[in-house]
Amino acid sequence: MLEEFKKFALRGNVVDLAVGVIIGAAFGAIVTSAVQDVFMPMIGAITGGLDFSNYYLPLSSKVQTGLAYAEAKKQGAVLGYGQFVTVALNFLIVAFVLFLVIRAMNKLQHAEEKKPEKAAELPADVKLLGEIRDILAAKPKV
Repeated sequence: MLEEFKKFALRGNVVDLAVGVIIGAAFGAIVTSAVQDVFMPMIGAITGGLDFSNYYLPLSSKVQTGLAYAEAKKQGAVLGYGQFVTVALNFLIVAFVLFLVIRAMNKLQHAEEKKPEKAAELPADVKLLGEIRDILAAKPKV
């Protein structure tokens, strides 16, 4: 059973999947940072200093208004729609980047398909036989 598990775990597809998941997690961290540290501050600057991550609606009377979202969550139930906007923007950026990557891969694939293949070089004896055939065809028939 151990040998069978080893065969399964070291199969190419499983290793490829593991690499994909790890790279995907790292890519997700990069995109999250890009959204939180680059895009959202720019959107906030454009919209007059708005910070979407701290937008929420208190659902409990215990929650004081004007607190940061993290502090408001500690006091009671809150509906954090600003966090939702941030996560939705994160998703849109990931989807757009994946679209661009897949589009570029498809263009490369189509470019490879469109390349004309070089005609296979004929062997010398086949060329010689073709020349003899052409000479015989050019002779007048008697």
